Amino acid sequence: MKPITATSVTALSVVCAAVLMFVAGCAPSAGGHDGTIRITGSDTMVNLAQAWAEAYQDEKPDVSCQVRGGGSGVGIAALIGGKVDIAPASRAMSEAEMKQAEEKTGKRPMEIIVGSDALAIYVHKDCPLDAISIEELDQVYGEGGKIEKWQQLGVDDPACPSGEIIRVSRQNNSGTYVYFRDAVLGKDGQYKQGTTALSGSSDVVDLVGNTPCAMGYSGMGYFDAAKVKMLKVGKKKGDEAVSPTLATALDGSYPIARPLYIYTLGEPTGAVAEFIDWILSRQGQQIVKDVGYVPREISQNDSKAGESKTGEPTPAEKPAPEDQPKA
Repeated sequence: MKPITATSVTALSVVCAAVLMFVAGCAPSAGGHDGTIRITGSDTMVNLAQAWAEAYQDEKPDVSCQVRGGGSGVGIAALIGGKVDIAPASRAMSEAEMKQAEEKTGKRPMEIIVGSDALAIYVHKDCPLDAISIEELDQVYGEGGKIEKWQQLGVDDPACPSGEIIRVSRQNNSGTYVYFRDAVLGKDGQYKQGTTALSGSSDVVDLVGNTPCAMGYSGMGYFDAAKVKMLKVGKKKGDEAVSPTLATALDGSYPIARPLYIYTLGEPTGAVAEFIDWILSRQGQQIVKDVGYVPREISQNDSKAGESKTGEPTPAEKPAPEDQPKA
């Protein structure tokens, strides 16, 4: 047996410290009491959540925010399991999900609206189509829809010799997938078979930007003029079509705009409550705008970060549709 030396003791200490750090990093946090706030959820909001986390850590170096995407359904499932402190979501939790969380954890999730988003319809930057209606989108994406070719939308794109519309969507654990289905295809609507489903918002923009025949949808915060363009959208064919912008999402003239949520288990406390107050402050809401989304209304009296006077978060009282997917 080799003698124990100072070097071997040091090495053992390093290994033990690494193991302890790994375990601490994987254990669920108790409301951020360990200095780490765990955030998992919407891919639409992951860039926003990361921007919040980085700016907040500059102000509060002792607080670490771990941000992961995966989709609204993934975040909601983690919240129901008590594994995260905050679940960003681009759809509302269903009443069934609320009850499931309450049964498992003894706490009813708290719903907090942190901004709004216009869901953009993306096509290749050189696509000749400029506008589309909700009715036409239903015919493109919906089960039984008749629109399969670009010519049926009134354009002939030389860059797409087949003329076929390649439909790009999000995966079914995404809040964006659920919102688009409900808002465009109807509560009982289903997607056509053969639609390409992608896991992330940026993936949609990348694929559409590299595929002249493709059409996709995602949050307007992912717009990249070097790759894609955003179509104007009207409610019905022949109606005036409206561009997705901060102003049109806020005034409701853009027909597929939605709230952006964060959820916590019960009323947030401690470091999590302080972080959420900061998100709702002028500084946090400026980041919402900078990332490309619509900030929630801020009171003129809210002049200090971390002192939110926009109203206390309230539990989600209105049941969301039961037919939303259980994460």
